[in-house]
Amino acid sequence: MTLAIRPAAADEAETIPSADEIRAQLDRIRSSAEFDTPERARKFLGYVIEEAIAGRSGRIKAYTIATEVFGREASFDAQADPAVRIEAGRVRRALERYYLVAGREDPVVISMPKGGYVPTFARRIPTKSDSGGEPGAERRLLWLDSRWVTFGVAVFALITLIVAIVPRLTALPAVEAESAAMTQSKIRPDIPRLLVEPFEDLSDGQLSSTIARGLTDEVIAQIAKFKEIVVVAQRGSELPDTNAPGSKPPAYALQGTVRLDDTKLRLGVRLVQRSDQSIIWASNYDEALDVGNLLTIEAEVARSVATALAQPYGIIFQADATGQAQSPPQDWEAYACTLAYYGYRADLDPQTHASVQSCLQKAVARFPNYATAWALLSLTYIDELRFRYRFERTSPVSLGRAVEAATRAVELDPQNVRALQAEMLGLFFRGQIEPALKVGARAMTINPNDTELAGEYGFRLALSGQWPEGCKLVGAAVERNPGPLGYFETALAVCSYISGDYRAAERWARLANLQANPIYHLILLAILGRAGQAEEAAVELKWLHTNAPELLRDIRREIAMRVYRPSDQAKFVEGLRQAGLAVAEQ
Repeated sequence: MTLAIRPAAADEAETIPSADEIRAQLDRIRSSAEFDTPERARKFLGYVIEEAIAGRSGRIKAYTIATEVFGREASFDAQADPAVRIEAGRVRRALERYYLVAGREDPVVISMPKGGYVPTFARRIPTKSDSGGEPGAERRLLWLDSRWVTFGVAVFALITLIVAIVPRLTALPAVEAESAAMTQSKIRPDIPRLLVEPFEDLSDGQLSSTIARGLTDEVIAQIAKFKEIVVVAQRGSELPDTNAPGSKPPAYALQGTVRLDDTKLRLGVRLVQRSDQSIIWASNYDEALDVGNLLTIEAEVARSVATALAQPYGIIFQADATGQAQSPPQDWEAYACTLAYYGYRADLDPQTHASVQSCLQKAVARFPNYATAWALLSLTYIDELRFRYRFERTSPVSLGRAVEAATRAVELDPQNVRALQAEMLGLFFRGQIEPALKVGARAMTINPNDTELAGEYGFRLALSGQWPEGCKLVGAAVERNPGPLGYFETALAVCSYISGDYRAAERWARLANLQANPIYHLILLAILGRAGQAEEAAVELKWLHTNAPELLRDIRREIAMRVYRPSDQAKFVEGLRQAGLAVAEQ
């Protein structure tokens, strides 16, 4: 997300805050409740700001941050360890959140552009809207924070409503259900529709016009890979036909401008709520112009735009979660259930899981051709097994249901990566590792921009024994995913555990903080055992004995279900033993 800051046309020095002003702004940010970050992130921000003020921007590198701020060893390898990149992403999102909520009128804006760790500073200059509005009009733009400022509240409200409504829904009699299924199979659920308008050429040249058309087509192609939304293309000034039965006007429009500035390509994009023309999101992309590599540049920019907008927890999902929680739709069993599913992923809570699963079951009954709902339903069955929510049901029965639902989803839409993700997990937990990884690789070929898929596929690679490649994919997914990261942070804790870095493993696990999830406590128990933290391990062991005693009865089986190689299984067994858990010999 790019904040709209326009430097004054006067002497540039007047727009650059002084060192005292920057430090005062830093204190203002760190003392605000809206800058909700761990202490390490606060130290990170303070360090890079002080280095920049002192004129040592050239020293602000991943290595120096890791060693001087995080206390890493001199052997730290930034290519192999994504900790600094991920922490930088947290700081960026926290700054965005702060300026959206508490710092909208602060005189100094501190930001950290992507691609590096050197902060930038600017005085906030009042602006006028494009229509000649008064200064400060831009505050009316609906900025959505990518770290769950409004989205988290909205999803919580959405899940609460589903919990209240689902139990009251009565099943149709058999004949009525069959008739309803036949009728509804021809109706598409009310999922978001996005109109992509032709990008405007501001340079008015032959090359810039070609780039504008190419970028428009490439953005459409990349967004269309995300099956949770429908992309509508506008050609020229002609709007698409929305009078077809069951068709609704697109709720959102994506608008873009292209400008060639010397050797740079500048793309500006914004997402507009068509009902009131409010701007939900805006960003700028600057690329070095290389005519010989133009197609690659267009593809990279288009992928960035598509990922920001259309991925789970992306801008459109955030906007829809907010809107649907405030004005619930009639078809709860469809798109609202998919939003609730991703909300459940925030804390992987068993009670939330049960209500979301029930909602998705009714969704596929009402919309039997909705592939995404079948895929998410499959994932809820998988979660019963892998997270041991309801131990009496977490058996081959739930795995069989998962495979059936995933198969149905893939049959309906073979290009739906959420369906392929569900199929991959079903095969993996059946012990069919190689077929599972082949399905995951195929899904990644279809849409490598889907961070949910990339993180899950990377974790499967790691657990199958391909730790360096798999953990690298998980780290990249955490860096790019704007949503709740607890599940993938736990995956990085497992990665660090296997590599023998128990301090890092504990840091990742504490950051994930999935307190309602039994497997989270089991992983943390092994980590604490290896780290020699007996008192903390005793707390986790007590939690497991109290809340998930069945999980501990055959711990070797539980580990083997998730970790493929016997040598890796042995590492977990040893950690659990050192934590005080009695594990029977084989």
